[in-house]
Amino acid sequence: MALKRTPLFQRHQELGARLVEFGGWEMPVQYTGILDEHRAVRERAGLFDVCHMGEIRVTGTNALPFLRRMLTNDPAMLAVGQAQYTLMCRPHGGVVDDLIAYRLGDEEYLLIVNASNTDKDYEWLAEHAGPGANVENISDASGLLALQGPEAQAILQPLTEVELSAVKYYHATRGEVAGIPGLISRTGYTGEDGFELMVNAERVGELWDTLLEAGEKRGLVPAGLGARDTLRLEAAMPLYGHELEEDINPLEAGLGYFVKLDKPDFIGREALIKAKEEGLKRKLIGFRMIGRGIARQGYPIQHDGETVGQVTSGTYAPYLEQAIGMGFVTPELSEPGTRIEIAIRKRSVEAEIVQRPFYKRKRK
Repeated sequence: MALKRTPLFQRHQELGARLVEFGGWEMPVQYTGILDEHRAVRERAGLFDVCHMGEIRVTGTNALPFLRRMLTNDPAMLAVGQAQYTLMCRPHGGVVDDLIAYRLGDEEYLLIVNASNTDKDYEWLAEHAGPGANVENISDASGLLALQGPEAQAILQPLTEVELSAVKYYHATRGEVAGIPGLISRTGYTGEDGFELMVNAERVGELWDTLLEAGEKRGLVPAGLGARDTLRLEAAMPLYGHELEEDINPLEAGLGYFVKLDKPDFIGREALIKAKEEGLKRKLIGFRMIGRGIARQGYPIQHDGETVGQVTSGTYAPYLEQAIGMGFVTPELSEPGTRIEIAIRKRSVEAEIVQRPFYKRKRK
């Protein structure tokens, strides 16, 4: 099957990007290099093409009760213009996807979902939608850019009449950027301050060009999926297919805060209550490598010569200048300070469990 391409594909080629397959899409993994792009986002700003992400619109008089049943977090807590991180589960408690839910009107919600799960998510929602809850996949008509880093607001503000300092974290507002109407949200997947801009797919190229030009003096660079992954890993943010899967529940992944077990019934609630009562079989941990080597997904985690879990993500963290990773272990070994070993190509390499996140930005 042919790989999908975003409206910015030709621009990525012109910028000399290295393109790779990701979730059925041909996407830029890097432009000048992952280390440079990562540091630019931590210190200045980076611009990401995230048009591959899915957008699902839910409207109608029963949109809210429908989403309360489908999502683990509680969308009833959202004011218009507010967003929340949330998940969808199967009845057995495994994760269908993790996503951001926005409330855009009294009876209008927007779900931003993972690229590789868009069709699955849409079908799962449509299958459960009753009268008064309309589910629409608007992904093909939507373009999404992520402007991330400490300089993001200074770059964006001259291009919009929206007072960006009034747009709080996990809030969104409709407005124009460089005359292009869309949705401006203070969200991201990097651990930095920043904005995600959703516009009509036909105008996303124009917006990309305008932002890169406007941000040049402040050190803005285009950034690829490689830096997006190292940034999210430093911030200990989960990635579907790694820390989350249909056979992993949100409690095991340390996401209990986003699972409101006290709200009316939602899909997976009974299974999650049971899992909590019976005690978790595994827990997600963060670790730093003490010995030389990079942990990768699937590598065994060992303790005293016994395999006690496996790595879900690992990388060299450019800003922290050390090798880090996440993985699942048995609960009794999940405390920070615990020494473990990672099996890397027949070698047993020492590591230490540490507090997550690995990196936390300094708030102004």
